Amino acid sequence: MASVDRGALAEAVTQEQVRFIGAHPRCADLAARGRAHMPLGVPMSWMAKWPGAFPVHVEEAGGAHFTCADGLEHVDLCLGDTGAMCGHSPAATVAAVRRQAGRGMTAMLPTADGAAVAAELTRRFGRGPTPVTQWQFTLSATDANRHLIRYARHVTGRPKVLVFDYCYHGSVDETFATLDDDGAVVARRGNIGAPVPPGETTVVVPFNDVPALAAALGGGDVAAVLAEPAMTNIGIVAPEAGFHAALRDLTRAAGTVLILDETHTLCVGPGGAVRAWDLEPDAVVVGKTIGGGIPAAAFGVTGELAARITASVQLEDIDIGGIGGTLAGNALSLAAVRATLTEVLTDDAFVPMISLAARWTAGVRGVLADVGLPWHVTQLGARAEYAFAPTAPRHGAQAAAADDFPLQQYLHLQALNRGVLLTPFHNMALMSPATTAADVDAHTAAFAAATARIVD
Repeated sequence: MASVDRGALAEAVTQEQVRFIGAHPRCADLAARGRAHMPLGVPMSWMAKWPGAFPVHVEEAGGAHFTCADGLEHVDLCLGDTGAMCGHSPAATVAAVRRQAGRGMTAMLPTADGAAVAAELTRRFGRGPTPVTQWQFTLSATDANRHLIRYARHVTGRPKVLVFDYCYHGSVDETFATLDDDGAVVARRGNIGAPVPPGETTVVVPFNDVPALAAALGGGDVAAVLAEPAMTNIGIVAPEAGFHAALRDLTRAAGTVLILDETHTLCVGPGGAVRAWDLEPDAVVVGKTIGGGIPAAAFGVTGELAARITASVQLEDIDIGGIGGTLAGNALSLAAVRATLTEVLTDDAFVPMISLAARWTAGVRGVLADVGLPWHVTQLGARAEYAFAPTAPRHGAQAAAADDFPLQQYLHLQALNRGVLLTPFHNMALMSPATTAADVDAHTAAFAAATARIVD
């Protein structure tokens, strides 16, 4: 098996940086202007993590491509880290937004779109003997997760939330926790301004570890388990056979609310993993994808859980309990969601998206076989990813141990210099309804050239 030549890697990074700077004078100028009044020169701090001396600035985006300020066209396999999984500016969503913008964008009053969207989400996610049928809307999955955690604590009277090690559920305080070498719950590296020590609010167990999950729920103090059906934010970590059945049985036995965050795993199919894998959560979160680029998210609960919530929240206090917001469920967002779900991200749209992810996976695996690098590739519906270890991880800590940030940055920069954008957080590619086989093959070609330069 081949390995990475670190000297060749360092030389390749230097060459790619020179190439990037030379190709992007206009983006460099815009970045310099941005640094005058924005920390790191960007409107949101994560945007500073892109490879290269500065982030490329987008001039225009449409479908699965965007053009930067220097006039260079790029294949977008990041797609706003799932926010643009429908493709950039899908026509039906744009038309709906234009119509609604001309007749009112927010009034803190319902429109007809709300009931239509809730019914469509129920069609997609409302499966099993206790289906999720009752929906509310937010502007982000972070807000949706926060609201459900509050509701779970409220109806159970319990203080803690259980999450899986190296999870990510937006900027929810309780989720920025991990396990140290002694198994104690501690703050995740990089956790900024934690309000309390995470062990006071959070229980952490490894993904796929059923005995650890059973022991943690046995204490009787866990209000909710918040989980992705498959982990996606530390690389893809798939559930093992029987894990979800055990998770459901254990949470029911413990009286713990099971929340499944489908923000990323919606890529599995039109009803996410809940529908594809016949899961039975008490609550579901669906995030950024559903708005087609307009900020929107939703959370749904079973009829039983909705009844418990409604019976225990007084109308007089409904606006001061930490749930909701004046812009949540606004007319513009719901118009976008309705058009996106019914005309863009339809059931049929997933078939070619998943097929293209399989093509991407096969292309990367073929390159790895040719160059002899012992890395693995995982596909999850319309999403796929490679990682720097020979076998897929069982849990988040194994995935984190396989990470290699300098190597990742090189591979992303090399691809970017050849007109292909990957997410800056890991080696993920996402397919949209507008993605083509040629887009996928452009990445395969870039990846082949990138790896050939750095093997020993």
